Amino acid sequence: MSRAPAVPELVQEKFEIFDWRNAAAILSVVDTAEWNEILSVLSAFRLPHSALAVGGGNRSQISRALDGALCDLGWIEKSFDTHFVVDGVDYPSPTHKVDCFKGRVALEVEWNNKDPFFDRDLKNFRLLYDLRIIDAGVIVTRSSSLEPLLRQMGRPTSTFGQSTTHMNKLLPKIRGGGAGGCPVLVFAIKAEAYVDDRPTP
Repeated sequence: MSRAPAVPELVQEKFEIFDWRNAAAILSVVDTAEWNEILSVLSAFRLPHSALAVGGGNRSQISRALDGALCDLGWIEKSFDTHFVVDGVDYPSPTHKVDCFKGRVALEVEWNNKDPFFDRDLKNFRLLYDLRIIDAGVIVTRSSSLEPLLRQMGRPTSTFGQSTTHMNKLLPKIRGGGAGGCPVLVFAIKAEAYVDDRPTP
């Protein structure tokens, strides 16, 4: 597990960080504006009790908060119309949508999906990197060390199960080559980001 020196201490306190193929250095030097916006959103991020205690449907309050903060800074959800041509024959190869895209950076928020979503994200990063569309991919997920806190929220244990998206599920996929040569930076939300916003009795 690496701690990139370009990441502010405030972000390091709240997120477990994994830096693959020098993604942080590339982002901080090559995609400086987008990098600073990511750090700004993560620095301001909090994990409130009120968001953990309720279901989220297709998109949890936590995912929507992160997406929304980036959207306010001009990041967009985007898919790419890509094709391969072999001996004059055109083969469509559309990509999956990227949650947040700006400049040459793709960012996915995987708070509590089924873990195959990680495979999809990494495959997407690999394709976009090989096509020279992105310089790096970023994934925001949850730290596996957050599990004890989640179990205290009164939600069914199946909600945040071992087959859902969290750091311990993601790292073997990255180290196993899931993203190909694409640099990937992971921010995994830790218990230190938790804020008890319940009204005082």
